[in-house]
Amino acid sequence: MGRIVYIHGQFVPEQDARISLFDRGFLFGDAVYEVTAVINGRMIDNDLHLDRLERSLKELAIPQTFSRADIAMVQAELIARNALRNGTVYLQISRGDADRDFFYSDTLAPCLVGFTQQKMLTGTKAQQHGIAVDLVDDPRWHRRDIKTVMLLGQVMAKQAARSGGFDDVWMVENGQVTEGASSTAHIITTKGRILTRPASQATLPGCTQRAIARLCAAEGLEIEERVFTPAEAQRAAEAFQTSASSLVTPVVRIGSQVIADGKPGAMTQKLQALYLEMAGVPV
Repeated sequence: MGRIVYIHGQFVPEQDARISLFDRGFLFGDAVYEVTAVINGRMIDNDLHLDRLERSLKELAIPQTFSRADIAMVQAELIARNALRNGTVYLQISRGDADRDFFYSDTLAPCLVGFTQQKMLTGTKAQQHGIAVDLVDDPRWHRRDIKTVMLLGQVMAKQAARSGGFDDVWMVENGQVTEGASSTAHIITTKGRILTRPASQATLPGCTQRAIARLCAAEGLEIEERVFTPAEAQRAAEAFQTSASSLVTPVVRIGSQVIADGKPGAMTQKLQALYLEMAGVPV
């Protein structure tokens, strides 16, 4: 049996799912989305993802016609119907359908769709051995704090990085690292301080980033929210990135510079273990 997806208020086989040609998400990228990790059948940090979804809708003035409880029910039902143990559950809400026009009516009915994807989220090669990230000028628009479906800049940057022999890419703007193409960038100084950018319109507020901050506060680990340069990142004792689909992934090379000894560092490994413990995964 194929995958079951959610669209127009119904759970249907994926081959029967249809979105209108005039959906504004398709025509204008006028939509927001969220991706929640599922480990051992349980959603991780979903409260943070739903918080961010609500904020993105508000920032774009898309009416929230679906209650938080209804959205969580859709997620849970998708996980159950697809017998998902490990992977992600994806949600997308567009402003709705209308004949193509830059202007939109306040009466449009938002369209909620959702689906699951099976994926190995823990014990990956990247998490065990680390990854290399390229550095590129940030090509995106200036409201990156809203999680819209407009991801072409990230697609192009990731594809170019892979063609250049890198696993992923970090963006740079005005001489400062902003974030990864689909992750939050972190470095650890030689004094053991964890650095990550503060919330602003320049970056997406990361849910896994916030979860890590909670864990660090509980463990007495120091996090400093401030900008940092590519050169500072390349001189760091450790580096890592976080996201819902990659959790805590060590970065062992930034551009041409190997970080420390080129292996995942002790503090990064500790954060990995803490996060997995929080997610209920045996370490």
